[in-house]
Amino acid sequence: MNQTIIELENLRKEYRSGEISVAALQGVSFAIAENEFIAIMGPSGSGKSTLMNILGCLDQPSSGRYHLGGREVSTMSDDELAAVRNRDIGFVFQSFHLLPRLNIVRNVMLPLKYSDIDPADARQRARDMLARVNLENRLEHVPNELSGGQRQRVAIARALVNRPKIIFADEPTGNLDSKTSVEIMELFSELHRAGQTIILVTHEPEIAEYAQKVIHMRDGQIEKVEINASRTV
Repeated sequence: MNQTIIELENLRKEYRSGEISVAALQGVSFAIAENEFIAIMGPSGSGKSTLMNILGCLDQPSSGRYHLGGREVSTMSDDELAAVRNRDIGFVFQSFHLLPRLNIVRNVMLPLKYSDIDPADARQRARDMLARVNLENRLEHVPNELSGGQRQRVAIARALVNRPKIIFADEPTGNLDSKTSVEIMELFSELHRAGQTIILVTHEPEIAEYAQKVIHMRDGQIEKVEINASRTV
């Protein structure tokens, strides 16, 4: 049995504007084990992006408990949270978030900038990650010389370079055509088979089908949880 890596208990998030309060999350509870592949689905305004930001330590809940790797996140200092984001979490975004003037090796090296790894070792690790996503022949190219699918592969290599415990992917196929989306999701599946924990936000049912478990959200709450038996290992 894999160890629990994420545990949420009655998580709530409210945003205030003057005297108006909007509840983005209303008592969300669930657990995720190491090496699970989870998809979070829901319509616009369902709370899925708010939940992703909290899970990725980019935001804090208004109340409730969030344990990450056995630690209560609310007790961490800003420095500790920054270290967790850099060391334990890899992010993949819909818009890639690559720096246009840097070649793809240097883009992938960016998360290593604040570690104590030797620059030569950092470059080699970036090259290794790019080989893992089949871009070993494009190392000196800048992002605008690549296709959308290739840029997302660079973003995935960058997310992997610190060997994180969890990959968070926020609509990673949102800017891609259907054929390229399949290629990217097959890559995520391959990473999952190799032991990577993956949490994916999507509004596309065909993308969610790659996950073992789909958490459906509506109005800040979990509406239902579906298990994909064909993906459960």
